[in-house]
Amino acid sequence: MKVKGITQIVLWLACSALLFSSCIKNEAENAEADILTCVVSGDLLIREPVITNTEVKLYVNGWEDLTSVAPTFTLTEGARIEPANGTPRDFTTPQTYTVTSQDGQWKKTYTVSFISEDLATEYHFENIKFYEYADGDDPSVEPRRFFHIFYDQTLEGKEMTWGSGNAGFMITNSTAPATDYPTSQAEDGYEGKCAKLVTRSTGSFGILMRAPLAAGNLFIGDFQINLTDMAKSTHFGAPFRKVPQAIDGYYKYKAGEKYINKNNAEVPGKKDIFDIYAVMYEVTDDVPYLDGTNIKTHENIIMMAQVEDRRETDDWTHFFAKFKLQDGKVIDEDKLRNGKYNLAIVMSSSAEGAYFNGAVGSTLYVDEVNLYYE
Repeated sequence: MKVKGITQIVLWLACSALLFSSCIKNEAENAEADILTCVVSGDLLIREPVITNTEVKLYVNGWEDLTSVAPTFTLTEGARIEPANGTPRDFTTPQTYTVTSQDGQWKKTYTVSFISEDLATEYHFENIKFYEYADGDDPSVEPRRFFHIFYDQTLEGKEMTWGSGNAGFMITNSTAPATDYPTSQAEDGYEGKCAKLVTRSTGSFGILMRAPLAAGNLFIGDFQINLTDMAKSTHFGAPFRKVPQAIDGYYKYKAGEKYINKNNAEVPGKKDIFDIYAVMYEVTDDVPYLDGTNIKTHENIIMMAQVEDRRETDDWTHFFAKFKLQDGKVIDEDKLRNGKYNLAIVMSSSAEGAYFNGAVGSTLYVDEVNLYYE
């Protein structure tokens, strides 16, 4: 996608979605140098690949041989990829691929990783990188930085990237500095730096789309824009092969002044509140992930932890939530061992932010979060 046209292209997509929503399958169809799908022969993968703007994540069990794997990719029309499709490579470490657009003017680098280890379980929010785009007209110009992306490290030293809805906010305000996005890093954490989640106004364009605000959110999973139903843009969860017991950490919170709904109408007497929870659910062919429409209600949920004591406070306050089995569900040991369960930790500055209800200005700080397991 061309940097100079990011806002224009996305706005065109949005308008098209309003008029021809049945014709639009996903955002990637309108990109110029994107990986659309990835296929690995045999039964190596334990679930569908996760493809974002710069990464392809391929989940496997830990005992698989990754020293010579030859994935194949489908690309946007006319694009080409280096190394070529079907080239055997050693994926015991992540490998990079470069996709070049049909006209040869635009390039994008993807990191392709085979992931077998579990998630990180300690979250300090000290590490960030930027969502960037390079200027295709002048390669000498430094890439433009848009927003913060948090990441932590697993026990094996691998990077675990957090998801957020910042890419959705970029549609409405691509000129905002990173610290004015809904999700960003802040100083003065409980220890060191912290995550800052703020419910932001999306302006006149957001009102047109019946999404007048964007809650600050941070979650395990990835964000893939679905313009026809933005609540489905959040793809929650990643494989976890242990039994979760509890989550805890520290927060500060201040609610915004005026609560509004998705129609930008004030809801008198209603006060905003944040949300912190975690869900473990079974992944199937029909349910590869949960999203903003069903993350707390889907029948595939096995365990859930919800922070109940949520109040405004100017001081760092400890929270704790224990995982509870849902509706008599039990953990299947074979499914657990084979990576058939996803775990998601979700934090939001507005509890109903997925439905674009909340108060602009609601601010949640989070730091030093831990996931306990057996």
